[in-house]
Amino acid sequence: MLAAFVSGDVPLFLRMSGHVQPGTSKFHTAVSTMPSSAVKKSNARNSKRTAAPPPPTKETMGARFYESVNTYFDRAAAHTKHNKGILDQIRACNTILEVKFPARVGGEIKVITAWRAEHSQHKLPCKGGIRYSEDADVYEVMALAALMTYKCAVVNVPFGGGKGAIKVDPRKLTVEELERITRRYTVELIHKNCIGASIDVPAPDYGSGQREMAWIADTYMSYRPDDINALGCVTGKPVGQGGVRGRTEATGRGVYFGVREALNDRELTMRLGITPGLSDKRVIVQGFGNVGFHAALFLQEGGATITGIIEWDGAVWNPKGIDVRELAEYRRQTGSITGFPKAKTIKDGSSVLEYPCDILVPAALESQIHIGNADRIQAKIIAEGANGPTTAYAEDILIQRGIFIIPDMYLNAGGVIVSYFEWLKNLSHVRFGLMDKRFEEQMNSRIIATIEKLTGQSLGEVERKLIIRGPEEEDLVNSGLEETMVSAYHEIMDVWHQHPKVKDMRTAAFISAIDKIAQAYSMLGIFP
Repeated sequence: MLAAFVSGDVPLFLRMSGHVQPGTSKFHTAVSTMPSSAVKKSNARNSKRTAAPPPPTKETMGARFYESVNTYFDRAAAHTKHNKGILDQIRACNTILEVKFPARVGGEIKVITAWRAEHSQHKLPCKGGIRYSEDADVYEVMALAALMTYKCAVVNVPFGGGKGAIKVDPRKLTVEELERITRRYTVELIHKNCIGASIDVPAPDYGSGQREMAWIADTYMSYRPDDINALGCVTGKPVGQGGVRGRTEATGRGVYFGVREALNDRELTMRLGITPGLSDKRVIVQGFGNVGFHAALFLQEGGATITGIIEWDGAVWNPKGIDVRELAEYRRQTGSITGFPKAKTIKDGSSVLEYPCDILVPAALESQIHIGNADRIQAKIIAEGANGPTTAYAEDILIQRGIFIIPDMYLNAGGVIVSYFEWLKNLSHVRFGLMDKRFEEQMNSRIIATIEKLTGQSLGEVERKLIIRGPEEEDLVNSGLEETMVSAYHEIMDVWHQHPKVKDMRTAAFISAIDKIAQAYSMLGIFP
C-alpha cells in the first residue's frame, strides 16, 4: 500500500515511514519535484496571457478545473484588502491524502487509487463528498475541496472544505466488489485520522449514494465503538441509518430556490431583458441524475417549461415541453432517456447546450461549457447545478455576451446545507420535529377553536387539518434549506452592490466567502 500526505497549493508528496518509496507513480515523478516558486511564476504567466487554451480533454480536465477555481479566487481576492499571507492560506489546500490499496476485482487483484483532500480547517469538521470515477485525479479533488470551503462560507454553514475520490467506475464493479473497496477506503481514512464527526465528514457525490454512505458509517462504527457521535462521521445516509428526510432532493431543490430567487429579482430581470418569475421560461438541463432530475422537476412544478434534457448517451428535445416524471419513468423502464416518444432524440447530446432557451442548467460534470462552445450558448441565464461546469475562459466570453451566471458555489449548496442538518441531527440524537410537532398542533387547534367561537363560523375538515398540522422533519429541513438559499442570495447581491467594479455574481460570491474565511483566520490567530 502507498499512502502519501500532500500539503500546499501544489501537491508535494512526502515519504512516510513504512510505506512505498516516493516516485513509484506517474504523479509522483511528474509533480512532486516541482518547486513552489516555479508554480507561482507559472501561475503569474498564465494570469497575464491572452491566448486561450483549447477545450479540456479527459486528461487535462482536472488540472484545468483546479486552475479555473484558483483564477476565480484570484479575481475576487484582488477586490479585497486582506493580508496577502491570509489570502495565500485561504487559497492553499491544507492536506491531501493519497492511498493505494489492493482489491479483488473480477477474480484479479488490482491496485485502487483514492484521495481525500482537506482544503481548510478554519471551521471543523471538513465537509465534502466522495466521487467514484475512473477520470478522477488529485487536481479535481483539490478543486472540489476548495469549492466546498467557499461554498460553505457563502451559505454560512460552519464547515471547512473537503473532498474525496476513488478512481473506479462503479458500473463495472459488482456490489460486493464496490462494498469491499468502499470499506477499505474508509479504513484508510480512519487510520490517517481523516474521518470523524469532529474531523472530516464525507457525503455522496458522483457515482455514490446512500448505500455507500451506510457502508462507510458501519465501517467507522466498527472501528470506533466508543464514539457516541459515530453516525455523524458521514452524511447522505439512509433515513433508517441516521439520515435526514429531504437530503436526496436537497441539491436539486436548492437549485430551484436559487433560480426562483434570481428571477424574482426585478433589478436583475430588467437588466437581462426578461420578465420576472418562472412561468414563461424555457429550461434545458444537462444531467438527469439526482441533481438534474430534481432541479428539472422543481423548476417544472414552479412553472417553467423543460424543453431539453441531456445525458451521457444523448439528449431529448421538445420545444413544447417534456414531462419530467414521464421521462424518468421511461428511463427506469429502458435504461436511457434516448428514444423517449414524446420528444426528439439528439444523438450528440452536448450540442443541445447550444439550443435556444432562457435558462441552461448544467448539472452533470465540470468543464462542460468551455472555450469551444461558449460563444454559441444561447441561454440568458446559466444556473450551475454541477461543480465547475464553466471554465474561467468560457465565463469571460459569456459575461461579455451579457449572459448571467448563477455560480455553483452558491446554487448547488443545497446538498451541504441539508448535510449540515443531518449532522446536527446525528449529534443531537433527536429527530427534527419530535419535540414540538404535537405542541404546535395543539396550539393551532386552540387558535382555530377561538376564532370559530368569535366568528360563529366553522372551518371545513380539510381546511382544519391543513392549518392544524404540525411540521414533520422534511418540512423543517425544506424550510431551513429555503431560508438559507434565499438569505445567501441577497447577501451575495449586497456584496456585489458594494463593489461596483465587480462584473459577475461569482466574483461577488467569492468575495463574500473570502471575507468570512479571512475574518475567521484573523480571529483564530496564527499558531505558534
